[in-house]
Amino acid sequence: MQFEVWAPQADRVTLQCEGAARALTRDPERAGWWKGEATADDGARYGFALDDGPVLPDPRSRRQPDGPDGLSAVVDQERYRWRVPWPGRELPGAVLYELHVGTYTPEGTLDAAAARLGHLVELGITHVELMPVCPFPGRHGWGYDGVSLWAVHEPYGGPEALKRFVDRAHELGLGVVLDVVHNHLGPSGNHLPSFGPYFTDTHTTPWGAAVNLDAPGSDEVRAFLVGSALAWLRDFRLDGLRLDAVHALYDTRATHFLEELSAAVDHLAAEVGRPLFLIAETDLNNPRFITPRTENGLGLHAQWNDDFHHALHTALTGESQGYYGDFARDPFAALAKTLTGGYFHDGTYSGFRERHHGRPLDRARVAGHRLLGYSQTHDQIGNRAQGDRLSAHLSPGLLACAATLVLTAPFTPMLFMGEEWAAGTPWQYFADHTDPALAQAVRRGRRREFAAHGWAEKDVPDPGDPATRERSCLDWSEPERVEHARVLDWYRRLIALRRDQPDLTDPDLADTKVAYDERARWLAFRRGDVRVAVNLGKEVAAIPLGSRPALVLAAWEPVEAPGADGVLQLPGESCVVLSQP
Repeated sequence: MQFEVWAPQADRVTLQCEGAARALTRDPERAGWWKGEATADDGARYGFALDDGPVLPDPRSRRQPDGPDGLSAVVDQERYRWRVPWPGRELPGAVLYELHVGTYTPEGTLDAAAARLGHLVELGITHVELMPVCPFPGRHGWGYDGVSLWAVHEPYGGPEALKRFVDRAHELGLGVVLDVVHNHLGPSGNHLPSFGPYFTDTHTTPWGAAVNLDAPGSDEVRAFLVGSALAWLRDFRLDGLRLDAVHALYDTRATHFLEELSAAVDHLAAEVGRPLFLIAETDLNNPRFITPRTENGLGLHAQWNDDFHHALHTALTGESQGYYGDFARDPFAALAKTLTGGYFHDGTYSGFRERHHGRPLDRARVAGHRLLGYSQTHDQIGNRAQGDRLSAHLSPGLLACAATLVLTAPFTPMLFMGEEWAAGTPWQYFADHTDPALAQAVRRGRRREFAAHGWAEKDVPDPGDPATRERSCLDWSEPERVEHARVLDWYRRLIALRRDQPDLTDPDLADTKVAYDERARWLAFRRGDVRVAVNLGKEVAAIPLGSRPALVLAAWEPVEAPGADGVLQLPGESCVVLSQP
Protein backbone atom coordinates (compact mmCIF):
# COMPACT_ATOMS: atom_id res chain seq x y z
CA MET A 1 0.00 0.00 0.00
CA GLN A 2 1.05 3.61 -0.45
CA PHE A 3 2.05 5.74 2.53
CA GLU A 4 2.22 9.52 2.26
CA VAL A 5 2.78 12.44 4.57
CA TRP A 6 3.04 16.22 4.34
CA ALA A 7 6.36 17.35 5.85
CA PRO A 8 7.46 20.46 3.92
CA GLN A 9 10.34 21.35 6.25
CA ALA A 10 12.00 17.92 6.29
CA ASP A 11 15.06 16.97 4.24
CA ARG A 12 14.46 13.24 4.74
CA VAL A 13 11.40 11.20 5.71
CA THR A 14 11.63 7.55 6.69
CA LEU A 15 8.66 5.20 7.00
CA GLN A 16 8.94 2.72 9.86
CA CYS A 17 6.43 -0.08 9.22
CA GLU A 18 6.31 -3.30 11.20
CA GLY A 19 9.93 -2.82 12.25
CA ALA A 20 11.28 -2.20 8.75
CA ALA A 21 12.57 1.19 7.56
CA ARG A 22 11.96 2.58 4.09
CA ALA A 23 12.99 6.01 2.79
CA LEU A 24 10.17 7.99 1.24
CA THR A 25 10.62 10.17 -1.83
CA ARG A 26 9.30 13.63 -2.56
CA ASP A 27 6.04 13.72 -4.50
CA PRO A 28 6.83 15.70 -7.68
CA GLU A 29 3.20 16.74 -8.08
CA ARG A 30 2.53 17.99 -4.53
CA ALA A 31 4.93 20.35 -2.85
CA GLY A 32 5.98 19.24 0.64
CA TRP A 33 4.53 15.72 0.29
CA TRP A 34 6.48 12.48 0.63
CA LYS A 35 5.34 9.04 -0.49
CA GLY A 36 6.38 5.42 -0.73
CA GLU A 37 5.11 1.84 -1.00
CA ALA A 38 5.26 -0.86 1.67
CA THR A 39 3.46 -4.10 2.36
CA ALA A 40 1.01 -3.60 5.21
CA ASP A 41 -2.25 -5.23 6.23
CA ASP A 42 -5.00 -4.01 8.53
CA GLY A 43 -3.51 -3.39 11.98
CA ALA A 44 0.10 -2.98 10.80
CA ARG A 45 1.96 -0.52 13.02
CA TYR A 46 3.84 2.35 11.40
CA GLY A 47 5.15 5.87 11.85
CA PHE A 48 7.36 8.50 10.21
CA ALA A 49 10.83 9.73 11.19
CA LEU A 50 11.71 13.23 10.00
CA ASP A 51 15.42 13.73 9.36
CA ASP A 52 17.17 12.36 12.46
CA GLY A 53 14.16 12.68 14.74
CA PRO A 54 12.12 10.02 16.54
CA VAL A 55 9.41 7.95 14.90
CA LEU A 56 6.13 9.85 15.16
CA PRO A 57 2.53 8.82 14.49
CA ASP A 58 0.92 9.68 11.17
CA PRO A 59 -0.92 13.06 11.29
CA ARG A 60 -3.72 11.35 9.34
CA SER A 61 -3.62 8.19 11.45
CA ARG A 62 -6.89 6.26 11.43
CA ARG A 63 -6.00 4.36 14.59
CA GLN A 64 -3.74 4.87 17.61
CA PRO A 65 -3.80 1.54 19.47
CA ASP A 66 -1.34 2.73 22.13
CA GLY A 67 -2.56 6.30 22.45
CA PRO A 68 -1.48 9.58 20.83
CA ASP A 69 2.24 9.02 21.41
CA GLY A 70 2.34 5.47 20.06
CA LEU A 71 2.69 4.16 16.54
CA SER A 72 -0.22 4.44 14.13
CA ALA A 73 -2.04 1.40 12.77
CA VAL A 74 -3.30 0.74 9.26
CA VAL A 75 -7.10 0.60 9.00
CA ASP A 76 -8.80 -1.18 6.11
CA GLN A 77 -12.06 0.78 5.81
CA GLU A 78 -13.60 -1.98 3.68
CA ARG A 79 -13.11 -4.59 6.37
CA TYR A 80 -16.25 -3.63 8.29
CA ARG A 81 -19.44 -4.98 6.69
CA TRP A 82 -22.25 -2.49 7.22
CA ARG A 83 -25.51 -4.19 8.15
CA VAL A 84 -27.95 -1.35 7.57
CA PRO A 85 -28.61 0.54 4.33
CA TRP A 86 -29.04 4.11 5.56
CA PRO A 87 -30.85 6.85 3.59
CA GLY A 88 -29.89 9.50 6.14
CA ARG A 89 -31.94 11.62 8.50
CA GLU A 90 -32.06 15.37 8.01
CA LEU A 91 -31.97 18.07 10.68
CA PRO A 92 -35.43 19.70 10.26
CA GLY A 93 -37.81 18.03 12.70
CA ALA A 94 -34.98 16.49 14.72
CA VAL A 95 -34.62 16.03 18.49
CA LEU A 96 -30.93 15.69 19.42
CA TYR A 97 -29.38 14.00 22.44
CA GLU A 98 -25.86 14.97 23.53
CA LEU A 99 -23.99 11.91 24.78
CA HIS A 100 -20.53 11.45 26.28
CA VAL A 101 -19.30 7.93 25.59
CA GLY A 102 -17.12 7.74 28.70
CA THR A 103 -19.92 8.48 31.19
CA TYR A 104 -23.12 7.38 29.42
CA THR A 105 -22.43 3.96 30.93
CA PRO A 106 -20.08 2.84 33.71
CA GLU A 107 -18.12 0.82 31.15
CA GLY A 108 -17.45 3.98 29.15
CA THR A 109 -17.24 2.30 25.73
CA LEU A 110 -19.02 2.68 22.40
CA ASP A 111 -20.32 -0.87 22.56
CA ALA A 112 -21.80 -0.30 26.01
CA ALA A 113 -23.39 2.95 24.80
CA ALA A 114 -24.82 1.15 21.75
CA ALA A 115 -26.52 -1.33 24.05
CA ARG A 116 -28.41 1.57 25.67
CA LEU A 117 -29.68 3.18 22.44
CA GLY A 118 -33.10 1.55 22.80
CA HIS A 119 -33.79 3.99 25.63
CA LEU A 120 -33.39 6.88 23.20
CA VAL A 121 -35.75 5.31 20.68
CA GLU A 122 -38.42 4.96 23.37
CA LEU A 123 -37.81 8.57 24.37
CA GLY A 124 -38.39 9.76 20.80
CA ILE A 125 -34.88 11.02 20.00
CA THR A 126 -33.96 11.28 16.31
CA HIS A 127 -30.19 11.95 16.48
CA VAL A 128 -27.43 11.10 18.96
CA GLU A 129 -24.76 13.80 19.21
CA LEU A 130 -21.54 12.20 20.41
CA MET A 131 -19.04 14.35 22.22
CA PRO A 132 -15.51 14.14 20.70
CA VAL A 133 -14.05 10.68 20.21
CA CYS A 134 -10.57 11.55 18.89
CA PRO A 135 -7.65 10.07 20.88
CA PHE A 136 -6.35 11.93 23.92
CA PRO A 137 -3.78 10.99 26.59
CA GLY A 138 -5.07 8.70 29.30
CA ARG A 139 -8.36 6.83 29.41
CA HIS A 140 -11.01 9.27 30.59
CA GLY A 141 -11.68 12.89 29.62
CA TRP A 142 -14.18 15.18 27.96
CA GLY A 143 -12.44 14.78 24.60
CA TYR A 144 -11.85 18.45 23.82
CA ASP A 145 -8.10 18.02 24.27
CA GLY A 146 -8.01 15.37 21.54
CA VAL A 147 -5.30 14.85 18.94
CA SER A 148 -5.11 12.54 15.90
CA LEU A 149 -8.15 14.13 14.27
CA TRP A 150 -8.83 11.18 11.98
CA ALA A 151 -8.82 8.45 14.65
CA VAL A 152 -11.08 7.09 17.42
CA HIS A 153 -10.03 6.94 21.09
CA GLU A 154 -8.86 3.38 21.68
CA PRO A 155 -10.34 3.00 25.21
CA TYR A 156 -13.75 3.73 23.65
CA GLY A 157 -13.20 0.77 21.33
CA GLY A 158 -11.38 2.27 18.36
CA PRO A 159 -12.70 2.79 14.83
CA GLU A 160 -14.59 -0.49 14.44
CA ALA A 161 -16.49 0.17 17.67
CA LEU A 162 -17.63 3.53 16.30
CA LYS A 163 -18.84 1.80 13.14
CA ARG A 164 -20.74 -0.74 15.24
CA PHE A 165 -22.28 2.09 17.23
CA VAL A 166 -23.38 3.96 14.11
CA ASP A 167 -24.71 0.77 12.52
CA ARG A 168 -26.76 -0.02 15.62
CA ALA A 169 -28.08 3.54 15.79
CA HIS A 170 -29.10 3.44 12.14
CA GLU A 171 -30.71 0.05 12.67
CA LEU A 172 -32.90 1.74 15.29
CA GLY A 173 -33.61 4.72 13.03
CA LEU A 174 -31.30 7.11 14.89
CA GLY A 175 -28.99 9.52 13.12
CA VAL A 176 -25.52 10.13 14.56
CA VAL A 177 -23.75 13.48 14.89
CA LEU A 178 -20.14 13.83 16.04
CA ASP A 179 -18.61 16.77 17.88
CA VAL A 180 -15.28 17.68 16.25
CA VAL A 181 -12.66 20.18 17.43
CA HIS A 182 -10.80 22.13 14.73
CA ASN A 183 -9.85 25.23 16.74
CA HIS A 184 -7.09 23.65 18.86
CA LEU A 185 -5.46 20.34 19.75
CA GLY A 186 -4.65 18.95 23.17
CA PRO A 187 -1.75 20.20 25.26
CA SER A 188 -0.02 16.81 25.09
CA GLY A 189 0.26 14.15 22.40
CA ASN A 190 0.11 16.75 19.62
CA HIS A 191 2.90 16.01 17.12
CA LEU A 192 1.59 18.11 14.22
CA PRO A 193 4.11 20.98 14.69
CA SER A 194 6.94 18.55 13.95
CA PHE A 195 5.51 17.89 10.50
CA GLY A 196 4.65 21.37 9.28
CA PRO A 197 3.09 24.79 9.96
CA TYR A 198 -0.19 23.47 11.34
CA PHE A 199 -0.25 26.35 13.84
CA THR A 200 0.52 30.05 13.58
CA ASP A 201 1.33 32.84 16.00
CA THR A 202 -0.44 35.28 13.67
CA HIS A 203 -3.46 34.77 15.91
CA THR A 204 -3.82 33.57 19.50
CA THR A 205 -6.58 31.58 21.17
CA PRO A 206 -7.45 30.71 24.79
CA TRP A 207 -5.58 27.45 24.14
CA GLY A 208 -2.40 28.99 22.68
CA ALA A 209 -1.30 29.29 19.06
CA ALA A 210 -4.09 29.26 16.51
CA VAL A 211 -4.62 26.58 13.90
CA ASN A 212 -3.10 27.90 10.69
CA LEU A 213 -5.99 28.77 8.38
CA ASP A 214 -4.57 31.84 6.65
CA ALA A 215 -0.76 32.00 7.07
CA PRO A 216 1.84 30.37 4.77
CA GLY A 217 1.20 26.65 4.45
CA SER A 218 -2.49 27.03 5.33
CA ASP A 219 -3.71 25.41 2.10
CA GLU A 220 -2.58 22.02 3.36
CA VAL A 221 -3.80 22.66 6.90
CA ARG A 222 -7.27 23.51 5.60
CA ALA A 223 -7.21 20.40 3.40
CA PHE A 224 -6.21 18.35 6.47
CA LEU A 225 -9.23 19.58 8.44
CA VAL A 226 -11.69 19.29 5.57
CA GLY A 227 -10.41 15.80 4.79
CA SER A 228 -10.87 14.77 8.42
CA ALA A 229 -14.45 16.06 8.45
CA LEU A 230 -15.33 14.25 5.23
CA ALA A 231 -13.72 11.04 6.50
CA TRP A 232 -16.02 10.99 9.55
CA LEU A 233 -19.08 11.49 7.38
CA ARG A 234 -18.05 9.09 4.61
CA ASP A 235 -16.13 6.28 6.33
CA PHE A 236 -18.25 6.14 9.48
CA ARG A 237 -21.57 7.03 7.79
CA LEU A 238 -22.25 9.85 10.21
CA ASP A 239 -25.14 12.19 9.54
CA GLY A 240 -23.62 15.45 10.72
CA LEU A 241 -20.86 17.17 12.64
CA ARG A 242 -20.98 19.64 15.50
CA LEU A 243 -18.10 22.12 15.12
CA ASP A 244 -16.64 23.24 18.44
CA ALA A 245 -16.11 26.98 19.08
CA VAL A 246 -15.97 28.14 15.47
CA HIS A 247 -15.48 31.72 16.69
CA ALA A 248 -11.90 30.61 17.50
CA LEU A 249 -11.22 29.63 13.88
CA TYR A 250 -9.32 32.76 12.87
CA ASP A 251 -9.25 33.16 9.10
CA THR A 252 -8.67 36.35 7.12
CA ARG A 253 -8.78 34.74 3.69
CA ALA A 254 -11.46 35.77 1.19
CA THR A 255 -13.02 32.31 1.33
CA HIS A 256 -13.45 31.46 4.99
CA PHE A 257 -12.50 27.94 6.07
CA LEU A 258 -16.09 27.26 7.18
CA GLU A 259 -17.40 28.20 3.75
CA GLU A 260 -14.91 25.80 2.19
CA LEU A 261 -15.92 23.07 4.63
CA SER A 262 -19.66 23.54 4.12
CA ALA A 263 -19.24 23.39 0.34
CA ALA A 264 -17.26 20.16 0.64
CA VAL A 265 -19.88 18.60 2.93
CA ASP A 266 -22.73 19.58 0.60
CA HIS A 267 -20.80 18.07 -2.30
CA LEU A 268 -20.28 14.84 -0.36
CA ALA A 269 -24.00 14.73 0.51
CA ALA A 270 -24.84 14.87 -3.19
CA GLU A 271 -22.25 12.20 -3.90
CA VAL A 272 -23.45 9.70 -1.27
CA GLY A 273 -27.13 10.51 -1.76
CA ARG A 274 -28.09 11.29 1.83
CA PRO A 275 -28.46 14.51 3.86
CA LEU A 276 -25.40 15.71 5.79
CA PHE A 277 -25.22 18.77 8.01
CA LEU A 278 -22.91 20.96 10.07
CA ILE A 279 -23.85 22.52 13.42
CA ALA A 280 -21.70 25.35 14.77
CA GLU A 281 -20.95 26.32 18.32
CA THR A 282 -20.43 30.09 18.27
CA ASP A 283 -21.03 32.94 20.70
CA LEU A 284 -20.78 35.69 18.08
CA ASN A 285 -24.53 35.91 17.32
CA ASN A 286 -23.61 36.44 13.69
CA PRO A 287 -26.29 35.19 11.27
CA ARG A 288 -23.65 34.80 8.55
CA PHE A 289 -22.65 31.42 9.97
CA ILE A 290 -26.06 29.92 9.12
CA THR A 291 -26.75 31.96 6.00
CA PRO A 292 -26.47 30.03 2.69
CA ARG A 293 -23.30 30.52 0.67
CA THR A 294 -25.40 31.77 -2.23
CA GLU A 295 -26.35 34.71 -0.02
CA ASN A 296 -22.75 35.45 1.05
CA GLY A 297 -23.05 33.33 4.16
CA LEU A 298 -20.79 30.54 5.38
CA GLY A 299 -23.38 27.88 4.65
CA LEU A 300 -23.49 26.03 7.98
CA HIS A 301 -26.79 24.32 8.57
CA ALA A 302 -27.42 25.23 12.21
CA GLN A 303 -25.86 26.60 15.40
CA TRP A 304 -26.19 26.20 19.14
CA ASN A 305 -28.20 29.05 20.65
CA ASP A 306 -26.70 29.92 24.03
CA ASP A 307 -28.87 33.04 24.33
CA PHE A 308 -31.98 30.87 24.68
CA HIS A 309 -30.20 28.76 27.29
CA HIS A 310 -29.03 31.77 29.29
CA ALA A 311 -32.48 33.37 29.30
CA LEU A 312 -34.13 30.12 30.34
CA HIS A 313 -31.51 29.40 33.01
CA THR A 314 -31.88 32.80 34.65
CA ALA A 315 -35.68 32.57 34.58
CA LEU A 316 -35.52 29.16 36.25
CA THR A 317 -32.75 29.76 38.80
CA GLY A 318 -32.40 33.51 39.34
CA GLU A 319 -28.63 33.21 38.87
CA SER A 320 -26.91 36.39 37.68
CA GLN A 321 -23.17 35.66 37.78
CA GLY A 322 -20.97 36.03 34.71
CA TYR A 323 -22.75 36.07 31.37
CA TYR A 324 -26.09 35.40 33.09
CA GLY A 325 -26.01 39.02 34.25
CA ASP A 326 -27.13 40.29 30.84
CA PHE A 327 -30.27 38.15 31.07
CA ALA A 328 -31.08 38.34 34.76
CA ARG A 329 -32.63 41.81 34.97
CA ASP A 330 -35.73 40.80 33.01
CA PRO A 331 -35.35 37.08 32.28
CA PHE A 332 -38.88 36.57 30.97
CA ALA A 333 -38.46 39.43 28.51
CA ALA A 334 -35.14 37.92 27.46
CA LEU A 335 -36.77 34.53 27.02
CA ALA A 336 -39.59 36.04 24.98
CA LYS A 337 -37.08 37.81 22.74
CA THR A 338 -35.14 34.63 22.02
CA LEU A 339 -38.34 32.68 21.32
CA THR A 340 -39.38 35.17 18.65
CA GLY A 341 -36.05 36.47 17.34
CA GLY A 342 -33.53 33.73 18.03
CA TYR A 343 -30.82 35.95 19.52
CA PHE A 344 -31.10 38.08 22.63
CA HIS A 345 -27.95 40.03 21.84
CA ASP A 346 -28.73 41.24 18.32
CA GLY A 347 -26.73 44.44 18.45
CA THR A 348 -27.66 45.26 22.03
CA TYR A 349 -25.22 46.29 24.75
CA SER A 350 -23.71 43.39 26.72
CA GLY A 351 -22.63 44.34 30.23
CA PHE A 352 -20.70 41.08 30.47
CA ARG A 353 -18.62 42.01 27.41
CA GLU A 354 -18.78 45.77 28.07
CA ARG A 355 -19.69 46.42 24.43
CA HIS A 356 -22.49 45.91 21.93
CA HIS A 357 -22.82 42.38 20.63
CA GLY A 358 -24.45 40.45 17.78
CA ARG A 359 -26.80 41.43 15.00
CA PRO A 360 -30.43 40.51 14.22
CA LEU A 361 -31.51 37.37 12.44
CA ASP A 362 -33.68 37.90 9.38
CA ARG A 363 -36.66 35.88 10.58
CA ALA A 364 -38.12 35.77 7.09
CA ARG A 365 -35.02 33.98 5.79
CA VAL A 366 -33.69 31.96 8.75
CA ALA A 367 -35.72 28.90 9.67
CA GLY A 368 -36.13 28.13 13.36
CA HIS A 369 -34.62 24.66 13.00
CA ARG A 370 -31.26 26.32 12.26
CA LEU A 371 -31.00 27.22 15.96
CA LEU A 372 -30.59 24.53 18.60
CA GLY A 373 -32.39 25.13 21.89
CA TYR A 374 -31.53 23.46 25.19
CA SER A 375 -31.73 23.90 28.95
CA GLN A 376 -28.52 21.95 29.69
CA THR A 377 -25.33 20.98 27.82
CA HIS A 378 -21.96 19.51 28.73
CA ASP A 379 -20.54 23.05 28.88
CA GLN A 380 -23.28 24.62 30.95
CA ILE A 381 -23.17 21.81 33.52
CA GLY A 382 -19.53 20.74 33.46
CA ASN A 383 -18.10 24.23 33.61
CA ARG A 384 -19.77 24.84 36.96
CA ALA A 385 -17.55 24.28 39.97
CA GLN A 386 -19.29 21.06 41.02
CA GLY A 387 -20.85 20.02 37.73
CA ASP A 388 -24.33 20.32 39.23
CA ARG A 389 -27.33 19.80 36.99
CA LEU A 390 -30.60 21.74 37.16
CA SER A 391 -32.08 18.74 38.97
CA ALA A 392 -29.83 19.53 41.96
CA HIS A 393 -31.66 22.81 42.54
CA LEU A 394 -35.08 22.80 40.90
CA SER A 395 -38.34 21.09 41.75
CA PRO A 396 -39.71 18.44 39.37
CA GLY A 397 -42.31 20.98 38.29
CA LEU A 398 -39.70 23.52 37.23
CA LEU A 399 -37.75 20.80 35.44
CA ALA A 400 -40.95 19.97 33.57
CA CYS A 401 -41.32 23.65 32.66
CA ALA A 402 -37.77 23.71 31.28
CA ALA A 403 -38.47 20.60 29.21
CA THR A 404 -41.69 22.13 27.90
CA LEU A 405 -39.99 25.31 26.74
CA VAL A 406 -37.17 23.41 25.03
CA LEU A 407 -39.38 20.84 23.31
CA THR A 408 -42.10 23.19 22.10
CA ALA A 409 -39.92 26.18 21.14
CA PRO A 410 -39.37 27.00 17.44
CA PHE A 411 -35.83 25.62 17.57
CA THR A 412 -34.29 22.18 17.09
CA PRO A 413 -34.32 20.81 20.64
CA MET A 414 -31.30 19.13 22.20
CA LEU A 415 -31.12 17.24 25.49
CA PHE A 416 -28.05 16.44 27.56
CA MET A 417 -27.83 12.80 28.60
CA GLY A 418 -29.77 12.02 31.74
CA GLU A 419 -31.75 15.24 31.90
CA GLU A 420 -34.81 13.35 30.62
CA TRP A 421 -35.13 11.58 33.96
CA ALA A 422 -33.76 14.42 36.15
CA ALA A 423 -30.52 12.52 36.73
CA GLY A 424 -29.17 12.90 40.24
CA THR A 425 -25.58 12.38 39.13
CA PRO A 426 -23.46 15.48 38.47
CA TRP A 427 -21.40 15.92 35.32
CA GLN A 428 -18.05 17.22 36.45
CA TYR A 429 -14.85 18.24 34.71
CA PHE A 430 -12.43 15.31 34.58
CA ALA A 431 -9.19 14.68 32.71
CA ASP A 432 -6.81 11.74 32.87
CA HIS A 433 -3.58 13.51 31.93
CA THR A 434 -0.60 11.16 31.81
CA ASP A 435 1.86 14.03 32.33
CA PRO A 436 1.97 14.62 36.14
CA ALA A 437 3.02 18.26 35.72
CA LEU A 438 0.11 18.95 33.37
CA ALA A 439 -2.33 17.17 35.67
CA GLN A 440 -1.15 19.32 38.57
CA ALA A 441 -1.41 22.49 36.50
CA VAL A 442 -4.99 21.65 35.47
CA ARG A 443 -5.95 20.88 39.06
CA ARG A 444 -4.47 24.13 40.38
CA GLY A 445 -5.84 26.19 37.52
CA ARG A 446 -9.40 24.99 37.96
CA ARG A 447 -9.36 25.50 41.71
CA ARG A 448 -7.81 28.94 41.30
CA GLU A 449 -10.52 29.87 38.78
CA PHE A 450 -13.34 29.03 41.17
CA ALA A 451 -11.57 30.41 44.24
CA ALA A 452 -12.02 33.81 42.61
CA HIS A 453 -15.77 33.22 42.87
CA GLY A 454 -15.72 32.20 46.52
CA TRP A 455 -15.32 28.43 46.23
CA ALA A 456 -13.16 26.64 48.79
CA GLU A 457 -10.47 24.44 47.25
CA LYS A 458 -11.86 21.31 48.89
CA ASP A 459 -15.24 21.88 47.24
CA VAL A 460 -13.89 21.88 43.67
CA PRO A 461 -13.44 18.28 42.46
CA ASP A 462 -9.98 17.21 41.37
CA PRO A 463 -10.21 16.60 37.58
CA GLY A 464 -7.57 13.86 37.81
CA ASP A 465 -9.23 11.89 40.61
CA PRO A 466 -10.89 8.78 39.09
CA ALA A 467 -13.81 9.35 41.46
CA THR A 468 -14.64 12.59 39.61
CA ARG A 469 -15.35 10.67 36.44
CA GLU A 470 -17.12 7.88 38.33
CA ARG A 471 -19.49 10.38 39.97
CA SER A 472 -20.31 11.69 36.51
CA CYS A 473 -21.49 8.35 35.09
CA LEU A 474 -25.23 8.00 34.65
CA ASP A 475 -27.05 5.82 37.17
CA TRP A 476 -29.29 3.61 35.04
CA SER A 477 -31.32 2.49 38.04
CA GLU A 478 -32.75 5.99 38.44
CA PRO A 479 -35.34 5.89 35.61
CA GLU A 480 -37.13 3.09 37.45
CA ARG A 481 -37.67 5.24 40.55
CA VAL A 482 -40.97 7.07 40.88
CA GLU A 483 -39.60 10.61 41.13
CA HIS A 484 -37.42 10.11 38.04
CA ALA A 485 -39.96 8.07 36.07
CA ARG A 486 -42.49 10.90 36.18
CA VAL A 487 -40.05 13.35 34.61
CA LEU A 488 -39.07 10.76 31.99
CA ASP A 489 -42.71 10.21 31.09
CA TRP A 490 -43.17 13.97 30.67
CA TYR A 491 -40.24 14.16 28.25
CA ARG A 492 -41.67 11.26 26.25
CA ARG A 493 -45.08 12.92 26.06
CA LEU A 494 -43.63 16.24 24.91
CA ILE A 495 -41.47 14.64 22.22
CA ALA A 496 -44.48 12.66 20.99
CA LEU A 497 -46.49 15.90 20.84
CA ARG A 498 -43.70 17.53 18.86
CA ARG A 499 -43.87 14.67 16.40
CA ASP A 500 -47.69 14.66 16.18
CA GLN A 501 -48.40 18.40 16.09
CA PRO A 502 -47.08 19.93 12.83
CA ASP A 503 -47.21 23.44 14.32
CA LEU A 504 -44.43 22.47 16.74
CA THR A 505 -41.98 21.83 13.89
CA ASP A 506 -43.04 24.85 11.82
CA PRO A 507 -39.76 26.57 10.87
CA ASP A 508 -41.27 30.08 10.82
CA LEU A 509 -39.72 32.04 13.71
CA ALA A 510 -41.96 35.03 13.03
CA ASP A 511 -45.08 32.94 13.67
CA THR A 512 -44.30 32.54 17.39
CA LYS A 513 -46.30 34.97 19.56
CA VAL A 514 -45.35 35.40 23.23
CA ALA A 515 -46.98 36.91 26.32
CA TYR A 516 -45.48 36.98 29.80
CA ASP A 517 -45.68 38.52 33.25
CA GLU A 518 -42.25 39.14 34.74
CA ARG A 519 -43.59 39.68 38.23
CA ALA A 520 -46.03 36.75 38.29
CA ARG A 521 -43.38 34.55 36.62
CA TRP A 522 -45.44 33.05 33.84
CA LEU A 523 -44.91 32.91 30.09
CA ALA A 524 -47.17 31.68 27.29
CA PHE A 525 -46.67 31.44 23.57
CA ARG A 526 -48.56 30.40 20.48
CA ARG A 527 -47.32 28.36 17.54
CA GLY A 528 -50.13 27.97 15.03
CA ASP A 529 -52.98 26.22 16.85
CA VAL A 530 -50.76 25.11 19.76
CA ARG A 531 -50.63 27.10 22.99
CA VAL A 532 -47.91 26.57 25.57
CA ALA A 533 -47.94 28.03 29.09
CA VAL A 534 -45.44 27.71 31.94
CA ASN A 535 -45.76 29.05 35.47
CA LEU A 536 -42.39 29.32 37.21
CA GLY A 537 -43.95 30.96 40.25
CA LYS A 538 -45.22 29.14 43.32
CA GLU A 539 -48.76 30.52 43.19
CA VAL A 540 -51.56 29.80 40.71
CA ALA A 541 -51.22 32.08 37.69
CA ALA A 542 -54.16 33.51 35.74
CA ILE A 543 -53.02 33.46 32.11
CA PRO A 544 -55.26 34.99 29.42
CA LEU A 545 -55.35 32.74 26.36
CA GLY A 546 -58.40 34.09 24.51
CA SER A 547 -62.00 32.99 24.31
CA ARG A 548 -61.69 30.27 21.67
CA PRO A 549 -62.26 26.70 22.99
CA ALA A 550 -59.09 24.88 23.95
CA LEU A 551 -58.17 21.23 24.42
CA VAL A 552 -55.51 20.18 26.92
CA LEU A 553 -52.94 18.04 25.09
CA ALA A 554 -50.57 17.53 28.02
CA ALA A 555 -50.30 18.98 31.53
CA TRP A 556 -47.78 18.47 34.31
CA GLU A 557 -50.44 19.00 36.98
CA PRO A 558 -54.20 18.54 36.52
CA VAL A 559 -55.57 21.67 34.88
CA GLU A 560 -58.78 22.63 33.14
CA ALA A 561 -58.95 24.31 29.77
CA PRO A 562 -59.83 28.04 29.93
CA GLY A 563 -63.48 28.78 30.48
CA ALA A 564 -65.65 31.39 28.76
CA ASP A 565 -63.41 34.17 30.06
CA GLY A 566 -60.41 32.67 28.23
CA VAL A 567 -58.26 32.64 31.38
CA LEU A 568 -56.14 29.61 32.19
CA GLN A 569 -55.66 28.92 35.91
CA LEU A 570 -52.23 27.28 35.92
CA PRO A 571 -50.88 25.82 39.19
CA GLY A 572 -47.52 26.97 40.48
CA GLU A 573 -44.36 25.39 39.05
CA SER A 574 -46.36 23.73 36.34
CA CYS A 575 -46.90 23.75 32.58
CA VAL A 576 -49.44 22.83 29.95
CA VAL A 577 -49.71 22.37 26.20
CA LEU A 578 -53.09 23.04 24.60
CA SER A 579 -54.68 23.01 21.17
CA GLN A 580 -56.71 26.11 20.40
CA PRO A 581 -57.76 26.12 16.72
